[in-house]
Amino acid sequence: MRKVLTEFEGKQLLKRYGIRVPWGIEVSSPDEVPDDVPLPAAVKVSSREILHKTDVGGVKLNLNSVEEVRKAVSEILQKFPGARALVEAMAKPGIEIIVGVIKDQTFGHAIMFGLGGIFTEVLKDVTFRVIPISRVDAEEMLTEIKGRKLLEGFRGMKVDREAIVDLLLSVSRLVEENPGIVEMDLNPVFAREDGVEVVDVKVILEE
Repeated sequence: MRKVLTEFEGKQLLKRYGIRVPWGIEVSSPDEVPDDVPLPAAVKVSSREILHKTDVGGVKLNLNSVEEVRKAVSEILQKFPGARALVEAMAKPGIEIIVGVIKDQTFGHAIMFGLGGIFTEVLKDVTFRVIPISRVDAEEMLTEIKGRKLLEGFRGMKVDREAIVDLLLSVSRLVEENPGIVEMDLNPVFAREDGVEVVDVKVILEE
């Protein structure tokens, strides 16, 4: 049976490779929420058995006080016995991108890049490379998607393209050094003028 990392475990792994994620802690009780929790905050169910947290009502967003956060933690823990709760700072929005990794029996690991949200679901606007990738590979991936204009300063929305390239290179290195990963999904990632931030991550390992 394949092993699934919790979102918190996945983000701890990303942090070890210099990949930016929101402030967050895992708690087993509302009492463990610190008084200085960054606001607004989000609370999510944290369990290896629950991959699609939103679908089961396991996510509460835009909590604006410590009391709201503790109440949300209590509700999540009651609804999902045996699970923990992930308390996070709400990420500042940006242009949504997606970075993924899949392991093919023939070619090994491949990395995917594209625009997130509707662009991924409807337009399938993504591009692939076999891992490991070079900086040239990563830079080319940014130019190969149909929605590349969004990454070039469309209507005043600017993103740090170098930060996206660095993210792709970091993910490539992470997978090289952790070959037991069979699937990884960074979605959404918010790309902004001040860099990129991974809002959600899914990591699946071999047995």
